[in-house]
Amino acid sequence: MKLLDAIQDHSQLAQLDAAQRVLLCEELRERLVSTVSQTGGHLASNLGVVELSVAIETVFNTQKDRLVFDVGHQSYVHKLLTGRQAEFSTLRQYGGMSGFPKPGESDTDSFVAGHASSSISIALGMARARTLTEEKYHVIALLGDGAATGGMVYEGLSDAAVSKEPLVVILNDNAMSIDRNVGGMAKHLARLRTKDSYLGMKARYRDLMAKFPGGARLYRMTHRLKDRVRRLLIPNTLFETMGMTYLGPVDGHDTESLINLLTFARDMKRPVVVHVLTQKGKGYGPAEQEPAKFHGVSRFDPEKGIPSGGNRVTFSDTFGRTMMGLAAENSRVCAITAAMPGGTGLLNFKKQFPKRCFDVGIAEEHAVSMAGGMAKQGMIPVTALYSTFLQRSYDMILQDIAMLKLHAVLAVDRAGLVGEDGQTHHGVFDVGFLGQVPGLRLLAPGSCLELEHMLRWAVCDYDGPVAIRYPRGGDRGYSDSAWDGNNQFAIHRQGKDITVITYGTLLENAMEAAALLSESGIEATVIRAMELSELDEEQLRSCLSPAHKIFVAEEVCAGSGIRGQIASLLPDHFVTGADLGRHFVTHGDLKSLYKHYGLDGQTLKEKIAEVLHRES
Repeated sequence: MKLLDAIQDHSQLAQLDAAQRVLLCEELRERLVSTVSQTGGHLASNLGVVELSVAIETVFNTQKDRLVFDVGHQSYVHKLLTGRQAEFSTLRQYGGMSGFPKPGESDTDSFVAGHASSSISIALGMARARTLTEEKYHVIALLGDGAATGGMVYEGLSDAAVSKEPLVVILNDNAMSIDRNVGGMAKHLARLRTKDSYLGMKARYRDLMAKFPGGARLYRMTHRLKDRVRRLLIPNTLFETMGMTYLGPVDGHDTESLINLLTFARDMKRPVVVHVLTQKGKGYGPAEQEPAKFHGVSRFDPEKGIPSGGNRVTFSDTFGRTMMGLAAENSRVCAITAAMPGGTGLLNFKKQFPKRCFDVGIAEEHAVSMAGGMAKQGMIPVTALYSTFLQRSYDMILQDIAMLKLHAVLAVDRAGLVGEDGQTHHGVFDVGFLGQVPGLRLLAPGSCLELEHMLRWAVCDYDGPVAIRYPRGGDRGYSDSAWDGNNQFAIHRQGKDITVITYGTLLENAMEAAALLSESGIEATVIRAMELSELDEEQLRSCLSPAHKIFVAEEVCAGSGIRGQIASLLPDHFVTGADLGRHFVTHGDLKSLYKHYGLDGQTLKEKIAEVLHRES
């Protein structure tokens, strides 16, 4: 029996000795590679936090202590160490384990975590609740150096420092140091501060002073003197400047040092930052060599480290290729992204036009406001963000782009269902909030070719704000383009009995439903909307079937689509439809999700037939 299989909770983990912990880390890496190679998921980041996760779960009991992940894609090891080994093979699968922390899945998952930079604020809220309710538990925030590029981290740090609430912030630094250590003495002292003997001596000295009359005052005096000396030799970290106690850096793959340092930080009973240095992909050669490639992976051959399936051109690829052509033609075209040049298809653009590609880190609000500033001064910025992360920029879209009618383009990647990443990552709200923005043209291509045409039009032919939303993956049956800059609708099938309206790649399901209806003697007109904002009533009426019945199929949550807009434009028609409902959408493959939420071809056919039967 493997050691990992015997670990179900904190009590069993805490009984292990140093040699057993080394073996456990080896087993964890084996389980990560073997499972994620079959399910897909975030591999390199989890390989990098194996020892750190073992140390955290050893020092803290996450059944009662509150561990708050930032983003949470690095929570796989935490799940394996908290009684979920048996379900781990279902990771990210429909009906299986989530790839992110999920309180409904386990009490040890203290909070949902899918977006970056919020962990310190959430953890501080929990710490303050602990004080107000007079309960006893520890609070830990775990964030990566990437999340530390988001401004909300510093809002949380600033408040945490003045709060004096006992709180441990673990900074997992796997790419860069936050502050540069200067000179050999500084490096030596940084190492010294993480040694067991140093930490033990410091704790014993503090406890000893507390026992003598006037000892607490003497301790404060010597502590201030020590700080002055240290600051002459080691520059203040940002965290210390903000008022947090800083410990580290420490080797994130030395489990015993991590356990000692985290224990010391826990027992300080004040806001502490523990700086941990880790390597993404640690222990798996292909991921060590190409950590970015193995950050998020689909199924792959674990022996060779190569994808199992074939490659196909995606919407993101098309966006990146089109951007390169536009930038070559016009020196005013530039690209902005928020820590996702690879995911949004901009890696080649970044290589070819480095001075016109701006990766601002995980700072979507800043990205959009910066785009506004660039557009105001004559540049043509195209800001590529995932739909789920664009939500953070709503105020900036309104205030810093639309209000001034600026020529700025939003490339909204991963619109609609994204599959296995689940409820924190589905792009199912953007139609609702972007459709409200005055003067913003919201476009929805149905194919990669149409995305190219729309992007060229938005950059070259239009002079106001445009958002183009497109899904993850590539074409799904339709590969042509009907966009000419003026027509809002394309007719894909003519029928006399009912009109079905949809947009984007959901067209494939709508066309399947129409074909199935035809087998039953029902003929449907299928219309695809290419523009979703300020629909033109005259254009829409010219496309409708003779019957005054309209069924709108949308890959969005209830109330955030175009059905209401259509009903308002056509009060003389009966308008109904299907969407994802008023839910946060679960994780799983697209086929299963379409079936679960009633947007697959067969279920759409049944719903449309029911409407006709009910209204006849």
